[in-house]
Amino acid sequence: MKIVSIGLAVSLWFAGAGLAADISIATIGPMSGQYETFGAQMKAGAEQAVADINAAGGVNGKKLKLIIEDDACDPSQAVVVARRLAAMKVALIAGHLCSGASILAAAVYAKESIVQISPAATNPKLTDERAGPGVFRVSGRDDRQGRVAAAFMAKRYAGGKIAILHDNTAYGRGLAYETRKHLNKADHRAVMYEAYRAGANDYSALISRMKQAAIDVAYVGGHHIEAGLIVRQMRQHGMKTQLIAGDALVTREFWQVAREAGDGTLMTFAPDPRNNPAAGDVVRKFRARKIEPEGYVLYTYAAVQAWAQAARAAQSEASAKVIDALNTGEFSTVLGTFKFDKKGDPTLPSFKFYEWKGGRYEQID
Repeated sequence: MKIVSIGLAVSLWFAGAGLAADISIATIGPMSGQYETFGAQMKAGAEQAVADINAAGGVNGKKLKLIIEDDACDPSQAVVVARRLAAMKVALIAGHLCSGASILAAAVYAKESIVQISPAATNPKLTDERAGPGVFRVSGRDDRQGRVAAAFMAKRYAGGKIAILHDNTAYGRGLAYETRKHLNKADHRAVMYEAYRAGANDYSALISRMKQAAIDVAYVGGHHIEAGLIVRQMRQHGMKTQLIAGDALVTREFWQVAREAGDGTLMTFAPDPRNNPAAGDVVRKFRARKIEPEGYVLYTYAAVQAWAQAARAAQSEASAKVIDALNTGEFSTVLGTFKFDKKGDPTLPSFKFYEWKGGRYEQID
């Protein structure tokens, strides 16, 4: 169902409290458009985090108010929304999803000393070129994701022909670049490195070129819809080429697009937080609401969790004090216990490989 809560302030508080929320935070992501499935994940995670925090007494005796905004994963729209929220002086931005949107919006938040914790932006530039000390993420980085993918392909497909494809977004291009870089270091060069158009329906020309080149492995730096179409159309062309992609495939919508052609597709993602004992109670709450907390649901929950713990440690919601607490503290979240390093990246376990099979994905050795 399409989400139409652009600019909607969702006040969540413990039943019976009867008090207006007095700390505004926001989550921003693709609440509409091609990637709205991820926006739905972020919305669900933020709503549950706010509800749980408010039920436990809030932050420093105050309740949280959640604002949900839509950037459609468009960098220019993200900046417009960022400026609006900066003018509102919100205490936390749990966003954005897409790297291009996150990087541009970060400069707006940094100028106003607003804390930004992205649950999903993986491009290294977000923290390598940190706009300010209040920019963080709880997701992994594409240089690490690319290293894991390259090492796997170099070992598993030694001597095989590899094509690296990307959708020309900050996320897809960055992931493809990092994967190729690490593949080159392993003395295994891709025979194709090519961009494709995001949002297209027909990739037959690209697939024909791969078929002519006898590609054994197609690595996709891009999102789930295009990856699903590419693998399905490869099978329609009689190709048995292995599809490998990154963390953007952690949604059941990939299977809805790829259908049975998605069987055997591999992807990288962090250790599944649903299996973390620390997330057990929260996972049960989501499932009781008929929400499967896959993908970035728990990552968004953890972004809000970490900020709330930092604000409590600082005994203040003032940005400077919370930023100090985030840069120095340790946080117990649904992702596990971690600190932020000097760049603003979390000290969490690295990426693992997952395989799609029968409409589900599971971690593999």
